[in-house]
Amino acid sequence: MKSILLIGLNRLGSLLAMQLHAQGHQIMAVDRNEERINSIMPFVTDAQIGDSTNEAFLRSLGINNYDVCIVTIGSDFQSSLETTSLLKELGGKLVIARAERDVQEKFLLRNGADEVLNPEKHIAEWAAIRYASNHVLDYIKLDENHAIYEVPVPAEWAGKSIGKIDIRKKYGINIMALKSNGKMDLSITHETVLDNGMTMMVLGEKKAIQKCFHM
Repeated sequence: MKSILLIGLNRLGSLLAMQLHAQGHQIMAVDRNEERINSIMPFVTDAQIGDSTNEAFLRSLGINNYDVCIVTIGSDFQSSLETTSLLKELGGKLVIARAERDVQEKFLLRNGADEVLNPEKHIAEWAAIRYASNHVLDYIKLDENHAIYEVPVPAEWAGKSIGKIDIRKKYGINIMALKSNGKMDLSITHETVLDNGMTMMVLGEKKAIQKCFHM
């Protein structure tokens, strides 16, 4: 369980609070809007109405007592930038801020953010890969060059073992797990035989995966 300071209760902030609550974390929520504060109270440990660009207000929260500080302010970038900078100055251990554009991400990283969330960019990239291909059921980006893809077992691989097809040697791709009837199987070996009804979770360079599965 972690102690989390969440600043900004727009839709992203509210959804994040609910998810963190479900995982059992302690959450202090902050927003200027009283209505937003009232609506999130069932999902947070405590909440305060306040201006996060006010140094005295932030100092009163005891910033260095939180494991993570998350700034989800989206519509007012100046406030987001000032808040992020103040959080780090006041001892924020891990400061995460939201960006809506690449240039915002650069400014936030230069002014106190340890990490930056860009949900719109992430969803756009995921949707483009997921829905523009007939061979991708899910996609998780790891870095600029590597990812995990969920792909169907090709028809020509059905009935063959993982060791037999040996895509690790040919393409540098690892089969991490198999999924059948909605159930994930992580206990796979070189002897595991593939079937038409299965999907595979494969890890490797994006270019290698795209080449292997003709994307």
